[in-house]
Amino acid sequence: MGLTAESSGFNVLNKSFNIESKNNKPVIALAGNPNTGKSTVFNGLTGLKQHTGNWPGKTVTQAQGLFIHNNQEFILVDLPGTYSLLSNSTEEMIARDFICFAQPNTTIVVTDASNLERNLNLVLQVMELTDKVILCLNLMDEAKRKNININIEKLQKELRIPIIPTIARDNKGLHKLKETTYKICNNLIKVKPTKIEYSEKVESAVAKIVPILKANIGQISNKVNLRWLALRLIEGDKTILQAIEKYFFNNDLSIDQIPEGEVQTNGVNY
Repeated sequence: MGLTAESSGFNVLNKSFNIESKNNKPVIALAGNPNTGKSTVFNGLTGLKQHTGNWPGKTVTQAQGLFIHNNQEFILVDLPGTYSLLSNSTEEMIARDFICFAQPNTTIVVTDASNLERNLNLVLQVMELTDKVILCLNLMDEAKRKNININIEKLQKELRIPIIPTIARDNKGLHKLKETTYKICNNLIKVKPTKIEYSEKVESAVAKIVPILKANIGQISNKVNLRWLALRLIEGDKTILQAIEKYFFNNDLSIDQIPEGEVQTNGVNY
């Protein structure tokens, strides 16, 4: 792909996502499956300090808002509801690109406590992309009504990320959610999520691809999670290369313009 570092310093957050972070306000992404009460969490955190528009170049609604905690102002960005970050839909691609390229200071993943197993798929994918993750266990009242008991302490130990139980429609748990967000953004909490280990074959391929990526994408290699990028390439996801060209090099290529075999390891093309 012939990547150079010419566009390092490119203001991805502002130019590509319409997020104006004046005075270095921390930017918080709000992710989650549909029907988890994510919008209620967004409204509960921001109140009336919000506005909506569209994501740049898309017909998908973008909602941004502000909240203040401990005298610090935060920008909250409500990502489209998605079941994964695998770029199978416009919504998934927006959520993936924002977390990957805008690099929010913290990503809150809102889950439905009464249907946690299905929701954890997205949580694990976000954990793979960024360390700064909070699991918001919303709809705890629904879980209780269904006699679902979640061992939060054990789950937190397994995932190694903060877990905050909430009932957003009753404003329960949101103060603690703000406090945890504040602590992560100000490095008062260091989060090191559990990393998924794949088969020996996949891990071996990742170990070979990462240094190749680092050598080929120059200065932006510290702006992208290279392990995550390697996994996407192994899966054959060419849209991630298209996204790198777009956000870092301002080069809006179609998939067909991305040549095969640009990333190789031991003669195998990805």
